[in-house]
Amino acid sequence: MADSPSLTDHFLIAMPALEDPHFHRSVTLVCQHDANGAMGIVINHAADYTLGELLGQLDIPTTDAQVSGQRIVTGGPVHPDRGFVLHDDPREWSSTLRLGGGLALTTSRDILAAMARGEGPRKTLVALGFAGWTAGQLEQELAQNSWLTVPADQAILFDTPLEARWQAAASALGVDLSLLADYAGHA
Repeated sequence: MADSPSLTDHFLIAMPALEDPHFHRSVTLVCQHDANGAMGIVINHAADYTLGELLGQLDIPTTDAQVSGQRIVTGGPVHPDRGFVLHDDPREWSSTLRLGGGLALTTSRDILAAMARGEGPRKTLVALGFAGWTAGQLEQELAQNSWLTVPADQAILFDTPLEARWQAAASALGVDLSLLADYAGHA
């Protein structure tokens, strides 16, 4: 990592050959990347729950149909029972990691309660679980051509439909993923 730039605030775009079911055709927002490893949230794999169902499990009432119907994502295979809220809100919540470009990642209940009351951040993405890499693991996967990288784009994160995010992120690089082989190799 010493010679590698941090990929914090970048998207990892899974190459077509990446077959791991947790990351197949995924886009992952890297939230933290340093010499100790990396942590991110997969932003385009729909979970089996809506936000309303999740709030109900947490005994947080809401009457806001838009909040209740919001799709949530499976953020990765690590701690799939833990919730994360990616958002654009500058307010201080109980447990927040500030990312670049005005983004933040919050893991506390207070943000969910505010969202349920209609007082939460303007733009949100709620995830269950996260993706994690040990020191050097992500760099090794990049060397194996498992991922493309591009700076994160809030329009893709918040405004693009989940099923279109993989190609949209690659398009930011000028790449059409449908034209790439679904196997990896080195010349």
